[in-house]
Amino acid sequence: LFNEELGAVVQVRADDLQIVREAFTDAGLGACVHEIGVINQEGNLRVFERGEEILTAAGPALQKHWTTVSHAIQKLRDNPACADEELARIDDLADPGLNAHVEFDPSDDIVAPFIASGVRPRIAILREQGVNGQVEMAAAFDRAGFDAVDVHMSDILAGRTSLVGFRGFAACGGFSYGDVLGAGEGWAKSILFNSRARDEFETFFARGDSFALGVCNGCQMMSNLHDLIPGAKDWPHFVRNASEQFEARLTMVEVAPSPSLFLQGMSGSRMPVVVSHGEGRAEFASPSTRRAARPLYALTYVDNRGAVTEAYPMNPNGSPEGVAGLTTADGRFTIMMPHPERVFRTAQLSWHPEGWGEDSPWLRMFRNARRWVG
Repeated sequence: LFNEELGAVVQVRADDLQIVREAFTDAGLGACVHEIGVINQEGNLRVFERGEEILTAAGPALQKHWTTVSHAIQKLRDNPACADEELARIDDLADPGLNAHVEFDPSDDIVAPFIASGVRPRIAILREQGVNGQVEMAAAFDRAGFDAVDVHMSDILAGRTSLVGFRGFAACGGFSYGDVLGAGEGWAKSILFNSRARDEFETFFARGDSFALGVCNGCQMMSNLHDLIPGAKDWPHFVRNASEQFEARLTMVEVAPSPSLFLQGMSGSRMPVVVSHGEGRAEFASPSTRRAARPLYALTYVDNRGAVTEAYPMNPNGSPEGVAGLTTADGRFTIMMPHPERVFRTAQLSWHPEGWGEDSPWLRMFRNARRWVG
């Protein structure tokens, strides 16, 4: 199977083996199909020839041998400590893998009465040069009953659009200004150093009826606006991933108990979510600032057993205490590095438990915002 001929190894349930054989036979490929082995529960590879066992080898040892070259390259290219942490996971034969524990019913459409009323509050889907996540974000809020409006920063800087007419805004993910000034720094400075934009955002944040969500690049940007956001003074800023590489993967997070309006009723839920960033490691100004921010943790990275983790790659950026998102004391403003808007439909997840319907649990975030507006 390791030559240049076309071939594949296909794993199927034992009960389905005959069906699979018949499918290949019907396609004229019956002679190409061979049963070569079965799964055992020992984690070992056992090879037999004419009924005689000729090789037994531990699965983890073989996998480590197979990945020797890749691991060596990874240690040169990436943070070597992260490379070693990832390699060590091979020995954990009891790792349960991706899983989910949801404390609510994702199919419960809590906003149906609000949508039926025909009232659709306006939310600004905010983007800047280089941002690329506005379509998914708009779709998620639209599904939850909002009127999602595309707002580019140039509209605000030029005075063509004001935040006055919006109940909320969502700052989207991407790479504003190519991240050449650091994570979200350029986007934030376009607000902080422009009197019109600064006044717009400061007035918006000061309103008692406003809310905002910052995801990925938008999270980084909003963290740099902490001086304008009531209750955000202890937020971290975000720096290069500990792995020293861009991380795009499906990882596990747990919803922490927090005042975030987006995460009400979701506390304790553990779910897979997409991450996609190069600068997502939370860096607090001091140990005392981190302690003060703990009640504001909204999401934390967890391993497949549900324990908060700083280990790579379950924690894709090395954030301390696994912090993946934060909110303010009143819960109106929430920031996070993972992308819930990219997996608000179950079909968007590369893995999900059987039985999940059209709506993934992450849609509840956006529905919570619509219910909060009322």
